[in-house]
Amino acid sequence: MSQSLAEFARLLRQCERSAVHLETRDAYAVPGEHPAFDAWLAGERKDWNDLSSWWRDDWHGLIKDVTAQGVVVRRARVVGEPVSDYIKWEHDVTFGNVACGEQVRWLPRRQASDLMLPGNDFWLFDEKLVQFNVFDGDGRWVHTDYTERADVAARCVDMFAAVWERAVPHDKYTV
Repeated sequence: MSQSLAEFARLLRQCERSAVHLETRDAYAVPGEHPAFDAWLAGERKDWNDLSSWWRDDWHGLIKDVTAQGVVVRRARVVGEPVSDYIKWEHDVTFGNVACGEQVRWLPRRQASDLMLPGNDFWLFDEKLVQFNVFDGDGRWVHTDYTERADVAARCVDMFAAVWERAVPHDKYTV
């Protein structure tokens, strides 16, 4: 079982300036995503002009509320190329994230070889609280580690900035 959305929402709503998310896996086995991913693989696509067909208050509403309060929410994805089907799906559904105010960029893994990246994906809240998301080899969430160590947070700030600088904005990245 992964971290509850309520706990994550509490952390995100406490932010005053920024929340950044670094993703480095080419697939995740996240509970609840399989039916949507399977439907996408079968050819189902969201009608982005029909808000009621894709809007989720728990996620999209949260991001819209937080960004409306002035918090900058950014996500960078480091991906292998050619991209996996999972990444193709993520790219397609990222429209919803962007429509809610999240900024998303994509960095081909081959362009990240000289960057010192963490062993785990992370969220960084206001450049001081780091939430490491630990997954097993099959992409299933195992647990979440937190730290407020200033040295770790500073390294995460630097890692994210390095990826963000090289990464391609969502609307310019094609899969």
